[in-house]
Amino acid sequence: MSNSLPRTYAFVSLGCPKNLVDSERMLGKLAQDGYTLTPDADGADVVVINTCGFIEPARQESLAVIREMLALKEQGRVGAVVVAGCLAERKGEALLEEVQGVDGLVGVFGREEISTVVARALANNLEQRTLFRPAPVRALEDTARLRITPRHYAYLKISEGCDRLCTFCAIPGMRGRHVTKPIEEVVLEARELAADGVRELIVVAQDTTYYGLDLYGRVRLAELLRELDGVDGLDWVRILYAYPIHFTDELIDTLASVRKVIPYLDLPLQHINDRVLKRMQRRVNRSATEELLARLRSAIPNLTLRTTFIVGFPGETEAEFEELVDFVRQAKFERAGVFLYSFEPDTPATRLDGHLPEEVKAERRDALMAVQQEVAFEWARWQVGKEIEVIVDAADPEVPNHVLARGHADAPDIDCTVRVKAKNLRAGDLARVKVTAADGYDLVGRALGPGR
Repeated sequence: MSNSLPRTYAFVSLGCPKNLVDSERMLGKLAQDGYTLTPDADGADVVVINTCGFIEPARQESLAVIREMLALKEQGRVGAVVVAGCLAERKGEALLEEVQGVDGLVGVFGREEISTVVARALANNLEQRTLFRPAPVRALEDTARLRITPRHYAYLKISEGCDRLCTFCAIPGMRGRHVTKPIEEVVLEARELAADGVRELIVVAQDTTYYGLDLYGRVRLAELLRELDGVDGLDWVRILYAYPIHFTDELIDTLASVRKVIPYLDLPLQHINDRVLKRMQRRVNRSATEELLARLRSAIPNLTLRTTFIVGFPGETEAEFEELVDFVRQAKFERAGVFLYSFEPDTPATRLDGHLPEEVKAERRDALMAVQQEVAFEWARWQVGKEIEVIVDAADPEVPNHVLARGHADAPDIDCTVRVKAKNLRAGDLARVKVTAADGYDLVGRALGPGR
């Protein structure tokens, strides 16, 4: 990059942890190419927005941020606006018509060339405003990132894309087929992150349990976890997005026995009724799901299960919804999220019969979350009097001599908090804590001493 060109840029990262890894890689590329990050878009030479295109609310959030940055540009307070990521990939050049004034557009798999797109935008090169690349045949490297997360935890993407063809989901169209990142590359990235101060490694993919099948001809998540267990500097390894298929005996034994893999599993189920699951094309049924949950609970002591459900899927009857409610009440998931079915263009579910009114979907979400809240509050009360290990995230801004921390049951941003009374704990410290009270979903405790 020529020294005569402007060098300051602001960056907005939206969407899921997988998208955040892409953002950190782009931040790293821009830093390597001489651009200087500024925390405020106002006054930046260019703003890069890494967007989410998954469901309608996420798309609207992305569009709102783009329009906010374009308004700053019109006022002369931002030089150029570049849009990257899933929304760009999903809408393509049509996005340039929907939000006019965007200076550069780069798809999901053009992230390695973000500096080229930014340079063109700064040069006002209107003839080359877009850069899209096909989905790669091998996973992209995620080393040399400029991390957005606090120093003590990081996300580690072990694969890209998805081979599941769930009828409600547009991800395969945006992210391509499943591509496994080789074990040695994942371990190399984990070591780099540990050397940078990471103590909690959060393993992510579109489908973590599928890991290895495309590259090695068999699933190898268990082997990968054993390798990660040997990375010096790491204390916790947390697993997200584990599709409820490919749970081999080897994997369950590994989850139960490997020291650094904490007893937390994110297992998106989406529904429990067999007919709804078939219409979703989930390739699993209630009986298999309940058998898996029993195996996991039996094998892994103190296991926290997080899941997600979709309510209001086309054709979901009141009886099928009530079956889901009863299941949630009985299964007692420690953590759960509930989403309204989102009508996603170009997905098979749009062609199904029985689409429900938005108000019915919202009523079902609220009803299911009310049941889940009872389960979660009860679980929190059960923790009172126990000793747990936590990782400290930050000083408590509201209560002196307290810190905000997370136990093994709490992934960053999506789960709960443990407020700990302690004077000498800092972000990234592990500590043993006596739980003294439950505060709704959250816990309160006092520090007993250092953790592992």
